[in-house]
Amino acid sequence: MIKRLQRKFVVIAAVCLLIVEFAIIGGINGVNIYQTNKNADDLLNIIIENDGRFPEFDPKGMKHDKPQNDSGSSSDSNVQPENRKPDKHRGFNEETKYQTRYFVVYADSNGEITKVDTGHVAAVSSAQAIEYGKSVLDSGKTSGTSGNYRYKTGGTDKGKMIVFMDCRSDSATKNRFLLVSCAIGAAGYILVCLLIIIFSKRAIRPVVESFEKQKRFITDAGHEIKTPLAIISANTEVLEMVSEPNQWTASIKNQITRLNGLLKDLLSLAKMEEEKPALTMADFNISDAVYDAASPFTTLAETKGKKLTIDVANGLSYHGDEGAIRQLVSILTENAVKYADEDGEIIVKLFTSHNGKETDLEVSNTCKEPPQGDLTKLFDRFYRDDSSRSRSKGEKKGGYGIGLSIAQAIVRSHKSKISCKAENGMMIFTAQLK
Repeated sequence: MIKRLQRKFVVIAAVCLLIVEFAIIGGINGVNIYQTNKNADDLLNIIIENDGRFPEFDPKGMKHDKPQNDSGSSSDSNVQPENRKPDKHRGFNEETKYQTRYFVVYADSNGEITKVDTGHVAAVSSAQAIEYGKSVLDSGKTSGTSGNYRYKTGGTDKGKMIVFMDCRSDSATKNRFLLVSCAIGAAGYILVCLLIIIFSKRAIRPVVESFEKQKRFITDAGHEIKTPLAIISANTEVLEMVSEPNQWTASIKNQITRLNGLLKDLLSLAKMEEEKPALTMADFNISDAVYDAASPFTTLAETKGKKLTIDVANGLSYHGDEGAIRQLVSILTENAVKYADEDGEIIVKLFTSHNGKETDLEVSNTCKEPPQGDLTKLFDRFYRDDSSRSRSKGEKKGGYGIGLSIAQAIVRSHKSKISCKAENGMMIFTAQLK
């Protein structure tokens, strides 16, 4: 149980960390890609706004040459350049026009290419530029990526221009950043997971201590209670010898028997939930074991007006603790007989699963009003469903709510699974024995 709790803690922490890592790495790479594309689009806009070329750099967005005034002297007033807009792109500097590789394709209003300008790029010929231009015109898109080039269209007096910018360097940078961030993220994830594994024992230590105290209390209390119960039982028998047996002594003996059964179940559950329960694992005929364990309940079912059917496949073998498996069958069958509807039916089945790797033990009983909510709680010790599993409906069904907990512990000790479901008016408990 402690190891399962530790594994769950590690898995939950690792999954949460993985989600956070994906969010962080995805976020920073998304922002990087967005910003890189935005910078490229800004440069494309500058080229489009300046008729297919880069303007001369001016930090203030002004023209370097001062126009002459009427007197023939240079004017000191700030005059906007006539052929371009002021530069507002912070990534544009003196070297930008020499570092940026681009070409321009011009088309008329009918979509026919009239001119290309490949003077600012070496990797593309005029014929290739025309092909790129036709591809964009046919697609009808105004911006996007074509091969190694990011493009954007703009209007001209005679039609439109399409500016293509070489983004190979940006793509390489984005890919490199993605790989580096993923590598760093993976290394950090592995490191943190190792730390989680190392410190997980310390994290669950309070739970372990509480569980150990609980087991120790059950064991100590069980042994302490045995002595007074034995004395009460002996005194009751003396009373019956001195005087005739009566309803009071019979009631005392009945309650002593029930308390002894409770102590036995509690001690058995405490042993089964140990990290390494003392089981004798060996190959045995599970078909015979299941049939022998379920058969005695046939008479019990008949006395309650119920029908018990045993459907066991012959000759099945299983590697496990035969005594524990017999106890599992007894617990599930007794539970089914106890809670089946009046005049109901109980079915015990043993068969090989579809994949042939498991032996399935299925115990079902008719149940018109199945428990509501999460059925896995039925395996919790001392759990009772108020609507259908209590003793307040007139019929004393007995038990203390730990039988199914013992059944679950037995199945888990065999590294197998047990489940419960309600369908078609039946309560079905299935142990998938591996």
